[in-house]
Amino acid sequence: MKHISSRENPFFKNLIKLAQSSRERKKQGLTLIDGTHLIEVYRERVGLPQILVVSESGMQNREITTLLKKFAVLQPVVLDDGLFKDISNLVTPAGVMAVIPTPQPEKIPEKLDLCLACEGVQDPGNLGSILRSAAAAGVQHIFLSKDCVSAWAPRVTRAGQGAHFLLSIHEGADLFSMARSFSGKVVATTLDTTVSLFDMDLTGALMLLIGNEGAGISAGLMAFANHKVKIPMPGGMESLNAAAAAAVCLFERVRQTNK
Repeated sequence: MKHISSRENPFFKNLIKLAQSSRERKKQGLTLIDGTHLIEVYRERVGLPQILVVSESGMQNREITTLLKKFAVLQPVVLDDGLFKDISNLVTPAGVMAVIPTPQPEKIPEKLDLCLACEGVQDPGNLGSILRSAAAAGVQHIFLSKDCVSAWAPRVTRAGQGAHFLLSIHEGADLFSMARSFSGKVVATTLDTTVSLFDMDLTGALMLLIGNEGAGISAGLMAFANHKVKIPMPGGMESLNAAAAAAVCLFERVRQTNK
């Protein structure tokens, strides 16, 4: 079992790069996932991670040692607690993480049934929550514009709670082209309409557009929405955040298709 205690160690330095740099993750084709839950979901849905990394105190944690027994063929790399905390941005680090090959999206089918297109979503927690709701609602394909936060950033994967391994995530997508060529309903939420989301037929082929937290959906992309709806808010708030709006829309679709 390899034990690392020096910040000058090349392996440790590379973990820092993977944790902090989207460019490095793309360059190496690798992602860090943090915590027993994500690692378990990865094992169930994908397989063995490439490398397991455990903190020194994590080696004394029963949940982590139970997890390690399931990966008997892998010898974990043990980091001093201080080094592990440098990689994890949690106040209380989970004590275990894994290096995995970044999953690649499946080929886009000729006819998409239900998909989500996110434009400029910047908050990692928002994007992770959107992915979690999408997976729960049965979405298969997610398209992210070039200016979205990286889907494989540690804060996004933690917020996604394993949703990443149930979805095909297409980063750097040309949303204009996708919306233009989509054969079904392209739905956007906006305040500039009187049509309620709950009066809209969301069954059949559907692309849901989700915009930036502050600016919303750009005028250019909004032009390709053939249906514009408003989420009723009788409590007086002007808007919902992107993750909440996506969840409301997706589960109204679930309600309508499961009557």
